[in-house]
Amino acid sequence: MQTGSFQWMKSLNKSTILNMVRVHGPISRAEIAKLTKLTPPTVTNIVNELLQDGLIVESNLGESTGGRKPIMLRINASRFYVIGVYARLGRLDAAVAHLDGRMVHQCAQELPLQMDQSAFMEALKAIVKEALAMAGADGQPVLGIGVGVRGLVNPRLGELVFAPHFNLKHVPIKTMLEETCQLPVEVENDVRAMALAESWFGQGKELDNFVTVYAGAGIGSGIILKNELYQGVSYGAGEIGHTTIDIAGPLCRCGNKGCLEAHASTPALVKRARNMMEGGRKSVLHEMVQGKLSQLTEEHLFVALKQGDELAREIFVYAGECLGIGLANLINIFNPLRIIVNGSLTRAGACLMEPLAHTVKKHALSSSANNLSITVSDLGNRAALIGAYTQVLRKIFAPSA
Repeated sequence: MQTGSFQWMKSLNKSTILNMVRVHGPISRAEIAKLTKLTPPTVTNIVNELLQDGLIVESNLGESTGGRKPIMLRINASRFYVIGVYARLGRLDAAVAHLDGRMVHQCAQELPLQMDQSAFMEALKAIVKEALAMAGADGQPVLGIGVGVRGLVNPRLGELVFAPHFNLKHVPIKTMLEETCQLPVEVENDVRAMALAESWFGQGKELDNFVTVYAGAGIGSGIILKNELYQGVSYGAGEIGHTTIDIAGPLCRCGNKGCLEAHASTPALVKRARNMMEGGRKSVLHEMVQGKLSQLTEEHLFVALKQGDELAREIFVYAGECLGIGLANLINIFNPLRIIVNGSLTRAGACLMEPLAHTVKKHALSSSANNLSITVSDLGNRAALIGAYTQVLRKIFAPSA
């Protein structure tokens, strides 16, 4: 910002008022002036601009306090669309949503497990074009595109720096999509995108400080501090899966030993179950894979758990204990109000969450854990996709974030 930049101040005030209408609407001009400390003429002028832009509309009349009933304002949520894309191993998902976060259209595309940068970008462009076509068929303008992708992301450049699951490095997603679509594009790590989704539309909506933890094929976290997404100096914050819980533990794909992800991710649990069965443990899993242990998958583990298999139960209890150690470390460092758990491991239900909670209670400092709640996300497998387009909403309503 340049000192004394009138245009910047005008834009900041516009975003402040727009967000005020989003959060508190229906709301009157007088209430906006009171809450923002802006002068009534400033509010009136900016509201008129927002009305002309179609971003807000005048709603029903409010309650009178003695004079005329005030005209109320609300977001014109259905006037514009935003698009979100979630990229993970083997699949792309896209959604078209209103400004209030409601999904209107969805589409998906399978991906080959092995692909180079060119093939990845062509697939990404194709699904974005499909989403844009859906929006175009409705005659609704799109304000921007958000991408959530698994891996290390530089959100400032909009670059996928490294994605071990895709085996891709330095993919300029933002630049290439903006050139193709002529729309602003935001890119973020998928778990940090989930944290944004929780902050705007989930169990973190009323909280200033919380952490979202994803536990599935990988393990990661997204951290919200003072209502802001914490990304870290080099955008690597939240890699809880690569914190060490056992220095003598198994080798992780990152090259270190004993990482949380090497113990409690679904591939690690499948490997642990396979080793136990090769060591002579009995389980219904033998019948499921007809003795071919190399074909064992995480889905087999969940089915076996549902059938009451003891080995499967032990596997998920172990995962809960390992996650509990990782979360206790995180709690002792950040002291959040809530931890919101997402990912396929949550399908294990109490078998995972009870040992997790017990381990946290055992290892976290009581001063940090006393006011803490640990919950399973209500957003489920939609969280990353919602978070992808929430990036765009954040730029519209809170561009300084």
